[in-house]
Amino acid sequence: DDFTDDASIAEWAGLAVTIVEGSVDNIKLTLKRDIDMADEKLTQDNPAAHYLPDVRTGNGYDVHQLVPGDGVTLCGIFIPHDQKLSGHSDADVALHALTDALLATCGAGDIGDHFPPSDMQWKGAASRIFLEHAAKIVREHGGTIMNADVSLIAEAPKIGPHRQEMREKLAEILGISLDRCSVKATTNEKIGFVGRGEGIAAIATATVVFGSVRA
Repeated sequence: DDFTDDASIAEWAGLAVTIVEGSVDNIKLTLKRDIDMADEKLTQDNPAAHYLPDVRTGNGYDVHQLVPGDGVTLCGIFIPHDQKLSGHSDADVALHALTDALLATCGAGDIGDHFPPSDMQWKGAASRIFLEHAAKIVREHGGTIMNADVSLIAEAPKIGPHRQEMREKLAEILGISLDRCSVKATTNEKIGFVGRGEGIAAIATATVVFGSVRA
């Protein structure tokens, strides 16, 4: 016997077949061309299916030397200590690294391009100025900051007691919710210049969404 579809097989087997109203849009998927037709139909009905979210990730790194002093500024928070970070500005390695990470998401160079150390107007400047500038550039490019993550690498001072305050400061500067800001800390296990207590380093990652791009 020639069977044209599943229903004809059921009828041949003596089963009762009930016909219900269907839709011409309900394409039967048997051959590859059927799947291609279904894909074409879906993208016609939903133009957004041709686009993917434009999610970009940038990273940054910074390190500054420790010298005798009265404290360090990290993530915009001053921590009393018997040393300070040496640098042209306030030497906040965390904000410097995060500034570079944000600038990277829109191909806007790095912190040195925007705030050259040869320019004396930035001598001793608060690094939040740099981060605010980078966030402004991201927004001007149509970006929305989804996440800011900073890892601090230091033997001292202890970062743990200040982490929450640091997260709150990042959220304030960037104008985003606290759950989008992360601060972590680790030591260098006494290895290298950081491990010997000669400096503090920071690694930062920023995730930014810039609308969508055609797939």
